[in-house]
Amino acid sequence: TAYTKGEGSVGTRTASGTAVRRGVVAVDRKVLPLGTKVYVVSNDGKYDYGVAVAEDTGVRGNTIDLYMDSLGECIQFGVRDCTVYILD
Repeated sequence: TAYTKGEGSVGTRTASGTAVRRGVVAVDRKVLPLGTKVYVVSNDGKYDYGVAVAEDTGVRGNTIDLYMDSLGECIQFGVRDCTVYILD
């Protein structure tokens, strides 16, 4: 899934204390530790988010949220199955 600042209770800072920005993903820290560098691409090949860092929380289980710059981008992305490559 995708998220952006100003959406519900999402502020401008991540759980790590950094500013929300493109290239940040929210994770379940029990599954993927904060600070982990990843590469994300959708399984249908239509979306390549690229390199990102797990700096935020707010999801549970084997799911990640990709930070997007706008609500429109979040809606366009929707919910997709993705492959997440761990780079660390």
